[in-house]
Amino acid sequence: MKDYGFIRVAAAVPAVRVADVKANTEDICRMTEEAENGGASVVLFPELSVTGYTCGDLFGQQLLIDEAEAGVRKILEYTRGKAVTVVVGAPVRFRGRLYNCAIVLRNGNIKGIVPKIWLPNYNEFYEARWFSSGRDFLSPYVQPTGRYLVNGKDTVREGWCAEIGYAGFRCNISPNLIFEIGKTSFGIEICEDMWAPVPPSSYLALAGARIILNPSASNDLLSKHEYRRTLVSQQSARNVCGYVYCSSGFGESTQDLVFGGAALIYENGTRLAENERFRIEPSLTFADIDTERLDTSRQKMSSFAAITPDGTPATAYDRLYSRVSLGRGPDTDFREKLFRSVDPQPFVPAGNPAETDARCREIMSIQVTGLASRLRHIGCKTAVLGISGGLDSTLALIVTVLAFDRLGWDRKRIVAITMPGYGTTDRTYGNAVELMESLGVASCEIPIAGACDRHFADIGHDKDIHDTTYENSQARERTQILMDVANQTGGIVVGTGDLSELALGWATYNGDHMSMYGVNAGIPKTLVKYIVKWAAENHFDGTDGSVADVGNTEVSPSGTGSADIAAAPRSTGEILADIIDTPISPELLPADGQGRISQKTEDLVGPYELHDFFLYHFFRSGYAPEKILFLAEKAFAGKYDSGTIRKWLKTFVRRFFSQQFKRSCLPDGPKVGSVSLSPRGDWRMPSDARPDLFLSCLES
Repeated sequence: MKDYGFIRVAAAVPAVRVADVKANTEDICRMTEEAENGGASVVLFPELSVTGYTCGDLFGQQLLIDEAEAGVRKILEYTRGKAVTVVVGAPVRFRGRLYNCAIVLRNGNIKGIVPKIWLPNYNEFYEARWFSSGRDFLSPYVQPTGRYLVNGKDTVREGWCAEIGYAGFRCNISPNLIFEIGKTSFGIEICEDMWAPVPPSSYLALAGARIILNPSASNDLLSKHEYRRTLVSQQSARNVCGYVYCSSGFGESTQDLVFGGAALIYENGTRLAENERFRIEPSLTFADIDTERLDTSRQKMSSFAAITPDGTPATAYDRLYSRVSLGRGPDTDFREKLFRSVDPQPFVPAGNPAETDARCREIMSIQVTGLASRLRHIGCKTAVLGISGGLDSTLALIVTVLAFDRLGWDRKRIVAITMPGYGTTDRTYGNAVELMESLGVASCEIPIAGACDRHFADIGHDKDIHDTTYENSQARERTQILMDVANQTGGIVVGTGDLSELALGWATYNGDHMSMYGVNAGIPKTLVKYIVKWAAENHFDGTDGSVADVGNTEVSPSGTGSADIAAAPRSTGEILADIIDTPISPELLPADGQGRISQKTEDLVGPYELHDFFLYHFFRSGYAPEKILFLAEKAFAGKYDSGTIRKWLKTFVRRFFSQQFKRSCLPDGPKVGSVSLSPRGDWRMPSDARPDLFLSCLES
């Protein structure tokens, strides 16, 4: 059964009974069974979950300490024969001191004990009154010979560790334990450890832990949970790791505090799962962490694991950590159920309206600032664009208008040219003309059919043969016109091609492939459509093309007179809405008998929403096509069947490899999101790389 690089984890919040070890032990065993049945490889329980966190001075009672050890013994016996690893919290006495510990149990064995390092001793917390710090074990004097247990065997190796007899077993006790399970590994820090200036998890991650477990007992105060979320999110992002946080809940003493029982599971800054707090009944929260993606992300980050704050190479810390093998996890069927959401449109902003509005403003501000900076640097008199009535040229024109507004330049210095050809339809032509008029730019029309006819005659091509020559000649004729007009007017050509077209090579080499600054080079097709729709719905007023404040843009008059406004039958927003609804097409083949678009791009190369999904996971995560297919089946379930997804994924792989030569000579353009195919930036690939390995992965 294939795991696709995932590991299932669970955060368990039982209903605690303070100092009632028997009841707590029974609940832990019951929830362990639930986690096992749910396919979890690891289940985490809260801090001091065996006794309850709020026992206070009862931690000084020998009876409670002995009963806790007996309770751990019952839990580990319950794990015998099970594939799930259980992490519980209990007080552990060692050499006359008491430690607040996380105990790792697997298949009837204690695999290791991790003591808490940072003990709160302020406000309502007085842990230092009862417990000693795990710093006691971070000293070479703990094991002066370097001899300690590794998987039950006496081993000579450098490291900070001590051996303890507990619950009938001998094992290592140290904060510097990393537990290896299947293909991944985890380390443990406890509650306050995460709040320290340099949390132990930072060093655990540098030493190779991909997942951090945090058994906690954090009370709830007004707004504290948002801060807690921020800490977990940032620590998982900073360490490029999975982070499982589980805090004690209902049943802890409410003498002075209330414990809401928070369970949070994050992956590299992204929240995968969260429970509902303040529940009376227990909760079990599952999530599937993608450790393959974590490894790829760490590999790409040159700053990760390079140098620690004290100037020591991070690899030098490896010898200070003991690695404990836990064996394989359960055979979890991730195809049947995947405990993580798979966004079908990973490039498109998600969230509430305020969040999406802010992200759209940010995206457009990056584009506008990039173009405005280039225009001012060159000292351009004009900016020249080809306007087709399609999405890409529409977004490029909007960005150019805003850049000119930002610079305080007259929009009439924008030269927008519509160049109708053999395949231009009335709908796209009308939208192009109306949009240019509405935005108040200088517009003109230069038909290309006659020039193409003469060109075909010159090269001896029959224009009734609608082949690649027929199509590409039109694209290159349009580019020649734009370049020459830019020279004529002292300007630059603003490119309109987007990121999706660059990935597929869906551009004519030295035609629409070329410009002097490509403002859409970092915007995939799904995002182009979203941004234009956002602009149409939120930021265009009336018919005069005036724009609401986008990215702190200073809005200048459009330059159109009342006669122009009266002539415009539709508002800018209405024109944009019609452009959004128009099928995507290069319009290089003649229209059908009803004058409609006959050449629809997505019929030829596949749906752009699929290709954008493929591009994101191929580029960002380094996934093999097999895993991309699996995730796409989850993301597009009910919309595309597996055969359809596989077909277009093969197309993506073939075209991505074969069309690299077009990406090797791209014009300048701003990087907007986390994916860029610029040969000067994020993507450097030989043009003659073979796709066979990746295609065979799909075939198998």
